[in-house]
Amino acid sequence: MRAKFTLCSIALLVASCSGPSSDPVTLDEMGARFVRLGLELGEYDPNYIDSYVGPEEWQQAAKENLRSKRELAAAIAALLTDIEGFTLTDDEDALRHKAMLGRVRAMDTRARMLNGETFTFAQEAKLLYNAELPTYDFAEFDAVLAEIEELVPGEGDLAERVDAFQEGVAIPEDKLDMVFNRAIDECRRRTLQHVALPDNERFQLEYVNGVSWSGYLEYLGDNESRMSINLDTPLNTDRAVDLGCHEGYPGHHVYNLLVDQRYLQEKGWIEFQLAPLYTPAMLVHEGSAEYGVSLAFPGDESWDFQRDVLVPLAGVDPEKAEAVARLLKLKARLADRATTATAQLYLDGKISREEAIEQRRKYGLSSRDRAERSVRFIEEFRSYVLNYSIGEDLVKAYVEKDAADQADRWQAFERLIEELPSASEMVD
Repeated sequence: MRAKFTLCSIALLVASCSGPSSDPVTLDEMGARFVRLGLELGEYDPNYIDSYVGPEEWQQAAKENLRSKRELAAAIAALLTDIEGFTLTDDEDALRHKAMLGRVRAMDTRARMLNGETFTFAQEAKLLYNAELPTYDFAEFDAVLAEIEELVPGEGDLAERVDAFQEGVAIPEDKLDMVFNRAIDECRRRTLQHVALPDNERFQLEYVNGVSWSGYLEYLGDNESRMSINLDTPLNTDRAVDLGCHEGYPGHHVYNLLVDQRYLQEKGWIEFQLAPLYTPAMLVHEGSAEYGVSLAFPGDESWDFQRDVLVPLAGVDPEKAEAVARLLKLKARLADRATTATAQLYLDGKISREEAIEQRRKYGLSSRDRAERSVRFIEEFRSYVLNYSIGEDLVKAYVEKDAADQADRWQAFERLIEELPSASEMVD
């Protein structure tokens, strides 16, 4: 059952969230301040809030009583000071305090950025996601391109050849919804074999255009999500499985369900009403969604399912679909790592926008139009891109460290929710 907040308790929490006090503060009071301040920050920073499932009157109050950017940053800094000085009393306090401290430190960083303070890509990674950046070698990326060149031989630009090769197995528009729903159903079936989900869990599926991302999931509360799929890029059966797992099962939808159930509904930790996009938790959130594809479909099982079920549904050439599946395995060794490497160079001012587009075209093996969308995503979300590559690597290492079999991996996957680890805690 969802934890209930009476009008009286909400009033008390609201009264406590206006700023620091000489009186002792509790984690409940600081959680309320975090939510209220985060809603205000979201009025200035449209990408800050990933989801919110709290009282509507708090959202309205954030709009009607919006402080200046500097006043808001000062209030957030005061909350950070209170959390840093909080005296722990038990182990449960320690888990909650750790998670809240990471969230507020990241919120403080975004507020400082809002007020004109600048950070390097590596500094953002540390302050927002508690992550250390690896060193990327473009020579390694070039070696993967050489392998892809052998798979897709021919004259002219490799990216253009690969782009045309993939479009040859795009799911026809009139079959897209049928194929995606079947892929999602299979992702869900496999997840339910290992993870208990609420009986009323559900999501809405919609198709959109004109955005910089390929898929997005918004948690609506009450065990419901909205999954959005971008139609600007041709979609094949492999992408249907990837998005079904990443956005749905066992990815973002499942992660949100379990966090909501454990921390908001069962424990009443009010700060979980607000899920910021910029927080250490997002590295695990995105990393688990990325890793969730290979968890649900280990080995060659993704292609087996595509070959036997999705490819016939889509009515595409099975031989060419298999070749594209081999190509995508190679591209996966490039995609997110190369994006992070380019983002760091571009946002740190070491390459121009045109050079960033060319890198994304070359190492993303895509058209210029899609490369430009990739750079727009970097410009819009900045260091968020590192969560896909670094997050997946950390989650994979965490889940597989002591796992003897697939059942152990699923149990470790669920422990990500129980332990709420940040990046620094997942590194050996």
